[in-house]
Amino acid sequence: MKFGLLLPHFGEHASKENLLQGSQRAEELGFDSVWVRDHLVFEPHGEMEKPNRTFYDALTTLTAIGAVTNKIELGTGSLIPFRHPLITALMAGTMTQLLGPRLILGFGAGTFDHEFDAIGWGDLNRVDMVRSNAEILKRVFTENDVDYDDGIFSFENVTIEPKPVGGNIPFWYCGATPRSARLAAEYADGWMPGRISLESIKKRMGVMREMTDASGRPMPTVGVIPPTSIEATREEALKDVNVPGLLAWANKAKFAVKPPSGTFETVEDLEGQLIVGNPDDVVEEVKKFQAAGVDHVVFDFRFKFDRYLEQIELLGNEVLPRLR
Repeated sequence: MKFGLLLPHFGEHASKENLLQGSQRAEELGFDSVWVRDHLVFEPHGEMEKPNRTFYDALTTLTAIGAVTNKIELGTGSLIPFRHPLITALMAGTMTQLLGPRLILGFGAGTFDHEFDAIGWGDLNRVDMVRSNAEILKRVFTENDVDYDDGIFSFENVTIEPKPVGGNIPFWYCGATPRSARLAAEYADGWMPGRISLESIKKRMGVMREMTDASGRPMPTVGVIPPTSIEATREEALKDVNVPGLLAWANKAKFAVKPPSGTFETVEDLEGQLIVGNPDDVVEEVKKFQAAGVDHVVFDFRFKFDRYLEQIELLGNEVLPRLR
């Protein structure tokens, strides 16, 4: 199992120190990866974030981090398709030439219509756009003089240089819905839901294994990004978590596997959607993901971005050594 961190590149605590020094320290402590989100016109999530619209660009942020680190993987969880895929191809290829083959391109369809309305793409199907990106990136990463037309994007005789170091860059599908998992099993290298209950992820992975067994494709790598709060005691860790907000969000999730009561009512009901407690608690929660077959856990400290560097130290010193 690999372990990563969601970067504080958004909100009031986005800063050069947190991003660059935090990533360097994460690499020293043995974390495998760092991850960014993506928005063009950012709308903070009320249950998770304060109303600050600062949002550092995803690929620019990863490039800066890659320049001050040596081997830590650089992931997008997820990149939203408001960039033309040829622009993304040029940026991603350049990044690997400068930083090495460390990039993971996770894509998602996005939630907010206004981001696409703002650039005149509001009438396009965003799920189809993710597939377009996957197909176009694969073609131009490995071929020259590419002709392409899928009804969304069209071009002729296009060659993008530089090509990525190592060939194709891993393409992951991000999203927690059953459809997201099926699409990942159909054509992606990985699947990365965000907040998802443990029972939901088990159910989705079961369907994915059936699909890949039938198609002969390898099972995609599976990652998760659970909100995390770690302190000396569980009581201290819970103080920073908006539990009512997370419960409300969980109950709105249309396709979530519900707890026995039929609704998410307690912290215990949020199993998989929240990692909270002392180091012992965190180890036990991660082991649940491990037992389910999850390959990559990315800790989301957005509740604790004001103490981001402290959280890295606590997790890296007290938790990771016990999971290796």
